Amino acid sequence: MKINYQIVFYFFGLLLLFNGGFMLLATLVSLIYDDGVTLKLFLSGLAVLLIGIVLMMATKKHSKEMNKREGYMVVTFGWVVMAISGALPYMVTDVIPSFTSAFFETMSGYTTTGATIINDIEAVPKGVLFWRSTTHWIGGMGIIVLAIAILPLLGIGGMQLFAAEAPGPSADKLHPRITDTAKRLWLIYFGYTAAETILLKAAGMSFFDAINHAMSTLSTGGFSTKNASVAYWNDMPLIQYIIITFMFLAGTNFVLSYYAFKGKVQKALSDEELRWYFRFIATFTIISALIIYFRADLSLSTIEHPMVWGKAESAFRHALFQVVTVITTTGFITADYTLWTPFLMILFFGIMFLGGSAGSTSGGVKVMRHLILIKNGFLEFKRAIHPNAVLPVRYNSKAITGQVVYNILGFFILYMISFIVGALVFSMFEIDFKSAIGLSASALGNIGPALGSFGPVNNYASLPPLAQWWASFLMLIGRLELFTVLILLTPFFWRNR
Repeated sequence: MKINYQIVFYFFGLLLLFNGGFMLLATLVSLIYDDGVTLKLFLSGLAVLLIGIVLMMATKKHSKEMNKREGYMVVTFGWVVMAISGALPYMVTDVIPSFTSAFFETMSGYTTTGATIINDIEAVPKGVLFWRSTTHWIGGMGIIVLAIAILPLLGIGGMQLFAAEAPGPSADKLHPRITDTAKRLWLIYFGYTAAETILLKAAGMSFFDAINHAMSTLSTGGFSTKNASVAYWNDMPLIQYIIITFMFLAGTNFVLSYYAFKGKVQKALSDEELRWYFRFIATFTIISALIIYFRADLSLSTIEHPMVWGKAESAFRHALFQVVTVITTTGFITADYTLWTPFLMILFFGIMFLGGSAGSTSGGVKVMRHLILIKNGFLEFKRAIHPNAVLPVRYNSKAITGQVVYNILGFFILYMISFIVGALVFSMFEIDFKSAIGLSASALGNIGPALGSFGPVNNYASLPPLAQWWASFLMLIGRLELFTVLILLTPFFWRNR
């Protein structure tokens, strides 16, 4: 079966329309704050809109049929198209003149990694800062999921796209029709963003800072409007507790949020992944807080601001914040955890591989996969003693098929190979060992802060251009959970069957 390229390019046009529309929204913000780049942002948005319209007009007679191959192509190359077009505002405003660095920043935004090459964030025009946060917000739930919510208007089915956008082990749907699922997910996503904006504003943030940090939080992205990230508000603990709460929510399965809003709270709370997600956070927070309290010097790592509610509270808050921000792959910082003793640095490096829940906006391996891997590992001991026994892996009291277990095993092996290869390639650019493994884990897990030269208080400005392209590739495959992108590199994908 030949690939239906026309529908692929038609969809690229649709994605560019979304991108251009959000750029015009950033133009409005620029106009309100009179930051001097309004016309440039307007022209960027207009150019992207026109290219999108031309693509859609040129391919309007496409066949309506879309199979899995077209779905994978639209998702993978669609993200690349979004990143290329999304780099335009940075370049025309001279915030990031280099295309390589502008692409890196945009890919970091859409993949919700939060790694930045901008040295002085507070000097960036507000319209561009808003666009920067918007790339997070779009990428968080997935521009593809947003687009399939309106596909019925175009006469195109969206199931193939949803499968490619969310290829993980969870197959939960809120509604039998995939477009209704997308609408409900976006409604919850938008509602959480609005709620956090209001709370942050009430806690003392400016409205501009509040909405930008809300978009970064719910997308588990990590872009901030301040050079010191959330550490800028270390003397305002309430702001940090609000962000912790919404990072936690963003790292949970959005299906569970839907159940809770429908009054099925018990069904949400009984979810096995949610319980272990909470246990991991609680355990790592207690360990970190105790070590910080007794061993670490917070004054060396909390970036300018003193402890305001006492040492015990500060130790607990910074431990909780950093555990949640790393597990959910958000990437905000309140302190430099690499200065909290070698044990904690290794602990935080380890939890970079944990990830949030399946069905959330976080990156990483995901808690569900770890649970199933651990359960299957323990069952192997029983199978060794009772080789004829039927011992299925159970999740949420239901038996998991062998195919799902094999898929997860394959994913984990591929993830670790990608991490190792990623670090090896970074080392080719004469990046030291600690920085290379930190970069690879951070980019692949869409986390942001890494280790060494690219730790929590540093940025990625010193990363060589070719290394920026490699990091962008790792961000992409990490965001789309490996298979969606890597399948395009196999010869059999392109064979006409």
